[in-house]
Amino acid sequence: MLETFYPHSRVDSAYEMDYETLYQQGYRGIIYDIDNTLVPHGAPADERAMALFERLRGIGYDTVLLSNNKEPRVKMFADRVESRYIFKAGKPGQKGYHRAMELMNTRADTTLFIGDQLFTDVWGAKKAGIYTFLVKPIHPKEEIQIVLKRYLEKIVLYFYEKSLKNRKGSQE
Repeated sequence: MLETFYPHSRVDSAYEMDYETLYQQGYRGIIYDIDNTLVPHGAPADERAMALFERLRGIGYDTVLLSNNKEPRVKMFADRVESRYIFKAGKPGQKGYHRAMELMNTRADTTLFIGDQLFTDVWGAKKAGIYTFLVKPIHPKEEIQIVLKRYLEKIVLYFYEKSLKNRKGSQE
């Protein structure tokens, strides 16, 4: 049952991923969460975020920011990184993920999702059939409802890591 929430992959940062190899594997669109995935919660797009999105465009990717936040926060970030966006996305519902794929003209098998939360970001993307990357949160300061979810995430991630070790052990 917990497998429902397991990411396909877990990485330290959205900024340290091998996007070129993923592009060679056929991925063409990337859906990103913003807060604590690309910048600390509520922070504007910084130079690092702008450089990442410029790099992604150079590789050939299309991007959409998918956030449960209100439009002013999401639009401010999206304008700086020059990406389309969906605000009040209703994650973990699938509608926002499907709309993002429509905007990018991609399918689930050519789209990646990158976010920092299991119960909204990863779960929603997995329900939509999208390959998911869970990143470590950028900053510990978060809203109280997210802090509470992080305790539950720790339990799920414990079993996720255990399942990875078991799989690795059975392959040896």
